Amino acid sequence: MASRVTKPPMTKDSLLPLLAAHVLAEGLGQASLRPLARAAGTSDRMLLYHFGSKEGLISDLLGFIARIYAAALDAAIGGGRAATRAEVVTRILAQGDAPEMQPFLALWWEIVAGAARNVPGYEAAARAMMDELLSWLETQMPADDPDPHGGACYLLTLIEGTLMLSAIGHGATAQQGLLASGLAPS
Repeated sequence: MASRVTKPPMTKDSLLPLLAAHVLAEGLGQASLRPLARAAGTSDRMLLYHFGSKEGLISDLLGFIARIYAAALDAAIGGGRAATRAEVVTRILAQGDAPEMQPFLALWWEIVAGAARNVPGYEAAARAMMDELLSWLETQMPADDPDPHGGACYLLTLIEGTLMLSAIGHGATAQQGLLASGLAPS
């Protein structure tokens, strides 16, 4: 008699990587319940069972993606802390140009646009993602930084502005701004 192969039970933790892969490849425009369920090999009802609502699913999913992004940055940047704020900016922006980071950035701009349009759940998700990234950025600040939290807020503002300007073809404008701030090598 042949033995039956049983699938492990689905949990939030087992669904999130499958959903993240789908959203990073297809964007949030394809994030209605049925396509997400198909991508995860389950039903839309099971997604609602595990996440409570579509907004809960999107929030949990985007938080998961933010943690993946932070981990990818950690792996790419390495374990050593930067010696200066300029080095923090340089390391992070170098990763922003990496091909493997492009799906994250494309998704981020989609989330920002959704938040600006008051799409339900997007502002809360964007805020949670920024909170996660701000906390991560604070750990990247130089050990002797006089204000790691304030410095992280400052650098996050510069980094996000630089990435946005680069995304719309104004990389030179961003570079000039970084030079004026003293945070880019001349």
